[in-house]
Amino acid sequence: MEYVIEMLDIRKEFPGIVANDQVTLQVKKGEIHALLGENGAGKSTLMNVLFGLYQPEKGEIRVNGQPAHITSPTIANKLGIGMVHQHFMLVDTFTVTENIILGKEPKSGISIDIKKAEQEVQEISKRYGLAVNPSAKIADISVGMQQRVEILKTLYRGAEILIFDEPTAVLTPQEIKELSQIMKNLIKEGKSIILITHKLKEIMEICDRVTVIRKGRGIGTVDVADTTTNELANLMVGREVVFTTNKGKANPTENVLEIHGLEVKDSRGIDAVKELDLTVKSGEIVGIAGVDGNGQTELIEAITGLRRAESGSVKLNGKEITNMKPRKIIESGVGHIPQDRHKHGLVLDFPIGENMVLQSYYQHPYSKNGVLNFKEIYKKAKLLIDEFDVRTPSEYTHARALSGGNQQKAIIGREVDRDPDLLIAAQPTRGLDVGAIEFIHKRLIEQRDSGKAVLLISFELEEILNVSDRIAVIFEGKIVAIVDADKTSEQELGLLMAGSALSEVREDTHV
Repeated sequence: MEYVIEMLDIRKEFPGIVANDQVTLQVKKGEIHALLGENGAGKSTLMNVLFGLYQPEKGEIRVNGQPAHITSPTIANKLGIGMVHQHFMLVDTFTVTENIILGKEPKSGISIDIKKAEQEVQEISKRYGLAVNPSAKIADISVGMQQRVEILKTLYRGAEILIFDEPTAVLTPQEIKELSQIMKNLIKEGKSIILITHKLKEIMEICDRVTVIRKGRGIGTVDVADTTTNELANLMVGREVVFTTNKGKANPTENVLEIHGLEVKDSRGIDAVKELDLTVKSGEIVGIAGVDGNGQTELIEAITGLRRAESGSVKLNGKEITNMKPRKIIESGVGHIPQDRHKHGLVLDFPIGENMVLQSYYQHPYSKNGVLNFKEIYKKAKLLIDEFDVRTPSEYTHARALSGGNQQKAIIGREVDRDPDLLIAAQPTRGLDVGAIEFIHKRLIEQRDSGKAVLLISFELEEILNVSDRIAVIFEGKIVAIVDADKTSEQELGLLMAGSALSEVREDTHV
């Protein structure tokens, strides 16, 4: 059997951790090969070894049957290997073309031939169905477009084997469909793709084979046609995974969050939230469904005091909290799982133990007369790490070193432990594997069942339908419909999210 890539018995160690323990991956020419595993299983590490960012302690790599010693991304590029990173490597102030050619610029004399470069970019983008505006600045284009630029960067450098690292983690459902088509086009052109993911649905839809890694060890490779999502989930986490969220009927009582006539501007001074009304009661989960960019971020920031409301009212348990300082709002009884865990959820260069008390470090017993009591801080952190199954070498490990799923569990542990009356969960499972998603959904439902109010904001319709009791649909900064989760569908929500009126939708679909 001829393989384009063979990684044989790869071992990669970091201080105190064996990230890859004798892992084997063999990729055939012209296939989409998934690399599946939980957060922190060692998928990205293995691909960083293939791309030359890390050097393995043991094992052999072969490219097109020939042994290869890949010591840098430059050598990987020369061997026809390109990588589309999860966190894009783009310069915001440069144009699309400037980013694509960076480091490999066509010259006209001593200056860069930008016209020739733009022409080449147009040709490649046309060939692979990757429409972009070559002269647009990166700062001005969508996340989906930025990803296209990353793909074009690899193709411009002649990549025959493309590694995609969690490519759909930050995309809208529409952009995910477009990316699937792009991958199929690349395969038709004779390329081979390695897809790092933990999204089982995507694997079943577009992949040919899948190699599973669990806790750094290779579990095996299976043909997608011969397996099921349940079997893959079991291989990935080593136990039965429940996909549907088991929850009893909600028993909502008094209003916890009341929003009336809320108006909020975005960073450019444009109206992002317009005359918005919303109520969340204790003992219920209200999900907000909407396409990204319809005011969700500004709404959360206004509730939590991170952005000023122009007008309107936000009340918690009947008390006005509009435009109060974030600390006062938190002390009033609001918990916040932010949508960007790196920017707003953690201090990445602090130990995970200190991150666990970011909301309460100034209170007893963690502080006295302005002096931190680290013994109490780390004692508390240890308890939360155990209770919320945060997998970390120790409570002294820096937050940056944890996988995304474990970073998220740490944030949820911190927020839930404070026992807030209102828990705001924004994109709580973005980029997480099925095991971590199952865990987080259970915790949100536990909050609801203990009489708390939960406001869930997610771009995953499946999550919104599974976890919410009521669903508020947001479109262009307004709540355009509120429906019961058990009386709606993905199709209906999709139409409402595009701006259709509920009466029209129900008339057309006879719901």
